[in-house]
Amino acid sequence: MAALEIKITDMAGAYVEHSMVICNFLIKVGSQLQGSLCKIFGDNVQYKWIMDGVEKTVIPDASINCRFRQRRGNSFFNNPRFVMEVLSPSTEQYDRGGKMDLYCQQEIDEYWIVDWRKRQIEIYVLDYEENVPKYYLWNTITCENKDELKIVHFQNIKITFDDLFDGIDDEG
Repeated sequence: MAALEIKITDMAGAYVEHSMVICNFLIKVGSQLQGSLCKIFGDNVQYKWIMDGVEKTVIPDASINCRFRQRRGNSFFNNPRFVMEVLSPSTEQYDRGGKMDLYCQQEIDEYWIVDWRKRQIEIYVLDYEENVPKYYLWNTITCENKDELKIVHFQNIKITFDDLFDGIDDEG
């Protein structure tokens, strides 16, 4: 009988803090969406869009979707209203570049980029410049202005800076 070789690979960006931020957001916001027409989803669902004849697939860290019945399995074919990405060294460039551009082209109302190391949230909102969708930086939230944190397009949902970063120590 041949010996079974097991190889353990360290996944870049696989930090516990990354998952903690996502879980904190899902728990806090998800409880407030109960009974609503909108649902919150973690990084276990994907969105698929056809652009220029090519299928694009993304898996956001968290999303709020108000038309969640337009799906097949764990794939949605519509646009969420809100997307959050938590930065990792291996994904930061894509989250700030190609993924952000794709979300903008799909006209997703609000996009958060969360950096757990800096304890910072960049909130982008969608607007239009000559009928072309464009993201504008609405606010950058840090410890200094943490009371300004809010989900712009879901005014009745509350999440605090401390809730989002609960369990993350300063050393990371």
